[in-house]
Amino acid sequence: MRPVVRAKLPSNSLLNSSQYHYSDSYLTTLKDIYTGITPTQMGKAFFRSAPQWTESLFMLRNRMVSFMGLKASTKPQNHLELLAKFKCEPGEVLGLFKVFSKTDREVILGEDDKHLNFRVSLFCEPNPEGAGEKRLIISTTVKFNNWFGRLYFLPVRPIHRLIVPAMLKGMVKQLENIHKEQL
Repeated sequence: MRPVVRAKLPSNSLLNSSQYHYSDSYLTTLKDIYTGITPTQMGKAFFRSAPQWTESLFMLRNRMVSFMGLKASTKPQNHLELLAKFKCEPGEVLGLFKVFSKTDREVILGEDDKHLNFRVSLFCEPNPEGAGEKRLIISTTVKFNNWFGRLYFLPVRPIHRLIVPAMLKGMVKQLENIHKEQL
């Protein structure tokens, strides 16, 4: 497995056109020698890549924030069926994530809530240092709408820094498996 490293928000990411209070980016590489990786494949891989232990954290988060009037999401019984139909088109919603934008190399997911707005960029581009490889970058931006948003994000931030690299590794496995199936 190739390492996941902290990175800068890609200069040609759609997230650069927005204002935010917090951002981070994580990068790794993956083999892409069989076919090009599509934005829809990236989106589906993202939703399939959450580590098992995050499910308990999201359940706890939903219990804690629902009484404050914040958006909560539950994993539907037909999650795999919904994911199979998911086309990753702007306006589509899966769980807490709405698709805001999609280009040939990037998908912007996120949500707006009364305490904060967040965006997640799934960005894939050729790796200038390796033939037959792509650079896969997950970037997150957060805009706080009030003091509660800042307070809410304090305990979320360190957990977020654990979840995103784990998800990026999971995405690589998902995307490379798609390529193996195409042989």
